[in-house]
Amino acid sequence: MFESLEGLLLNYGYAGLFISSFLASTILPFGSEGIVVLLVSQGFNAMAVVMVASTGNFFGACTSYYLGLKGRGYMEKYLRFDQRELEKAEKYFSKYGSYVLLFTWVPLIGDAITVTGGLLRLKFTTFAVLVFVGKFLRYLAVAYLAGVILL
Repeated sequence: MFESLEGLLLNYGYAGLFISSFLASTILPFGSEGIVVLLVSQGFNAMAVVMVASTGNFFGACTSYYLGLKGRGYMEKYLRFDQRELEKAEKYFSKYGSYVLLFTWVPLIGDAITVTGGLLRLKFTTFAVLVFVGKFLRYLAVAYLAGVILL
């Protein structure tokens, strides 16, 4: 089965990476780091892989930001978002300000951070720059480590 999954991912290449990176950054439980490692190990252009993964992950985060803009009632009614995660994210924003958006890639709390950015009505340009930089640096590190480890 792994060989067929690997073949499927390689056949879809950058498009598959974009979709998986997008899904990984929404409130759906999904990861894309393994696909980044696989594509780099198979000779895909590492910088292109980083940019595609970062862009897909960024757009997924924008989706979560938009859900936050819709309001807490919407989140509770339709998404059953964990209230404790949102409260933690709000505390991080209170303590560190908008720079907490650099860490939206952190598992478990990252989705709550992006949603909270929307709930707090943060300026979208600030959101976009900080989130994209954080996502880019994460995928750059994953691709670099994949290249180093695989060499």
